[in-house]
Formats: sequence, C-alpha cells, structure tokens
Amino acid sequence: MTKQLKSFILMSPDDNCATALEDVSKDSQVQIMDISITINHDIPLGHKIALADIKKGELVKKYGQAIGVATENITKGDWIHTHNLSSQYIQEVLKND
Repeated sequence: MTKQLKSFILMSPDDNCATALEDVSKDSQVQIMDISITINHDIPLGHKIALADIKKGELVKKYGQAIGVATENITKGDWIHTHNLSSQYIQEVLKND
C-alpha cells in the first residue's frame, strides 16, 4: 500500500529529506511529491527520511538549508538521524567555543 504526502512534510523543494508526520514501517511504499520511495527502516514520528541517495560527506538539507553532513552513505528511503548525520549546528557551536 502506498502512503501519500500527508505522512510526511517537505519543507523546501531543495531538501533531500522529508519529515515523518507519523510512525512509518520498514518496507512501506510512500509517494512524496513525484518521488516513489520504499522505506528501508522503521522511521519514528518527527524523524527524517532520505528522498535521494546522499553520499558520505554530502550535505543533508531541510528547510532549504544544510542541517548536517552525512557521516556514511545514506540510501533513498533510509532513516536520517544521529547515527548517520553530523549536525552543522553542533559543529558551529564547537568551533565558536
């Protein structure tokens, strides 16, 4: 069964991730805008899902802005969280301390 956009929110067309508006189970099929995605992990409410492959070292974008850097390769449909994302905010705070 394919879930529609109401299960996710896309903040900007420049984003490479969307935010889950409900818990989404692994192997679910979702449609976000014109992107069809198979979910690779259980994704909790409020967490991010990759809309495209993101290589290690590339920026993860939300709100049309970089929110962090991928610490490992992230595949379309993957859960994005602290296990594979280094926060840009934390890096800036530490740099300014």
